[in-house]
Amino acid sequence: MHVFITGGTGTIGSAVVAELLGNGHTVLALARSDGSAQALKSAGAEVLRGDLADLDVLRSGAAQCDGVISLAFGRDYSSPLALAQAIAEESAALASLGQELIGSDRPIVTVSGTPWVPGRASTETDPLPTDGPVGGRGRSVTALLDLASHGLRSMAVRMPRTVHNEGQGGFAGLLVDAARRTGVSGYPGDGTQRWPAVHALDAAVLFRLVLESAPAGTSWHAVADEGDTVRDIATVVGRRLGLPVEKVPQENFGPFGPIFAMDQPASSARTRDALGWQPTRSGLLEDLENVQP
Repeated sequence: MHVFITGGTGTIGSAVVAELLGNGHTVLALARSDGSAQALKSAGAEVLRGDLADLDVLRSGAAQCDGVISLAFGRDYSSPLALAQAIAEESAALASLGQELIGSDRPIVTVSGTPWVPGRASTETDPLPTDGPVGGRGRSVTALLDLASHGLRSMAVRMPRTVHNEGQGGFAGLLVDAARRTGVSGYPGDGTQRWPAVHALDAAVLFRLVLESAPAGTSWHAVADEGDTVRDIATVVGRRLGLPVEKVPQENFGPFGPIFAMDQPASSARTRDALGWQPTRSGLLEDLENVQP
């Protein structure tokens, strides 16, 4: 399959590109910079120059390929406005890609987050939130999945709070960044709230499996660790960086603060049973041992 990918140089995307190329697929990847283009070429992908906001370029990429994996998302989470702008850009991109493929029965796999459900681990059948800081993302992903009734094999892979590789990435990575910046390995709330996690290389396998075989209109959970407590995460970070571990106000984490403070474990039992996906890489707490002082 010839696959068009956006976000192919990120923590998840670079792993997905390698996974596809290693399993008989070819890749056309969007690149907005010379550095990204060179990294993708070195990995063995073809390159399409453009930005996520270039909707004509996105449609051109989708038109050239047998399927699409949409992973690109803005990197500025410094304020509620910046986060909202990133979500709006992603939403417009998904809508354009979906319209390009509608009626073709070609697959498109997008990414979202695992939902949170009070009192239990969320499952693949739980709906995405459509309000709150990331509610717009839930609405755009749901709209794409709804196009399954119009000849589009649309699927979503829901990612946990932390997608990690060599101690970097996801919410845990943001905790590491904050610790380096402030001199304290801080956590919001009482620290007992749980965050699910997955290694990027395990997540990449699931993206390939969903692209190849998942039915239209379905959602899947790329969850290896059902829920590590935030205090345990901060404790490993503090030990690795030689910093004190302390409770800090959730406002310290900007627009993600309310999400950071939530208890949000997630299950992937249905995904494992239906698609035969089995994570084999290190868990988050083990992987955080790679964090360097």
